Amino acid sequence: MIEFFPSRTIALSIAGFSIHWYGLLYLAGFLLAFLMLPRIQKWRNLQLTSDDWSSILAWGIVGVIVGGRLGFVLFYEPWYFLSEPLEIVQVWHGGMSSHGGMIGLVLGILFAARKRGIDSVALMDCIVIPGAIGLALGRIGNFINQELYGSVTTLPWGIAVPDVEGLRHPTQWYAVLKDLFIAVACYWHLRTYRNIPGRTLALFLMLYGALRYLLEYLRVQTYPLTDLKIILLSRGQLLTLPLFLAGALFWWWLGRQASPER
Repeated sequence: MIEFFPSRTIALSIAGFSIHWYGLLYLAGFLLAFLMLPRIQKWRNLQLTSDDWSSILAWGIVGVIVGGRLGFVLFYEPWYFLSEPLEIVQVWHGGMSSHGGMIGLVLGILFAARKRGIDSVALMDCIVIPGAIGLALGRIGNFINQELYGSVTTLPWGIAVPDVEGLRHPTQWYAVLKDLFIAVACYWHLRTYRNIPGRTLALFLMLYGALRYLLEYLRVQTYPLTDLKIILLSRGQLLTLPLFLAGALFWWWLGRQASPER
């Protein structure tokens, strides 16, 4: 028996097996990457075949799923999963971390690049563009699931969330715009500046870090804030700051490496 849209979060149910919107959006992101990457690789002097990209993206998929799940386990609910370890593999119950997914993606891509003898820095310069679009698709999934919404607002585009009082900032759509802006900025940088490979990756890290940090101020926080004595940070801000700093340091280091004074 096939059911279409049996619930808000499920797109299709086949003989009791549910296909969630989140999974379809992840799939769309990787299909987009497979179509886009062979076309933009020329701007980093890559000449990879379809087989190369298939292998790279396969490892990327594994990295995103494993990293996203483990990131959620370690960053958000470690004590719960310590008491319920079997829940770790039950990803269909929900719970993924974008930060963990990014770490997993990078590790998967680096492994694939090393295995095939590919310049990993040039590769990551290209991958951050469909990666940013994939993040935007994931936030659409958050909107469909009615999760990660924002604080109360009186703005005309506020959204009503079931069983939640007041209109809320549609922070999922703010994040979609954020990620699409990052994709466009990185695409422009990849095409325009070809002399220092790695800086497109650094730009992605800085933009994502800064914009995600600011967006956290509008999002309803479901986990306790971290008191650093001089400032209170949400869990997302605490995890995002290292990304921004890594991007800034990498940008600076690449400039030093390319300096004619060396």
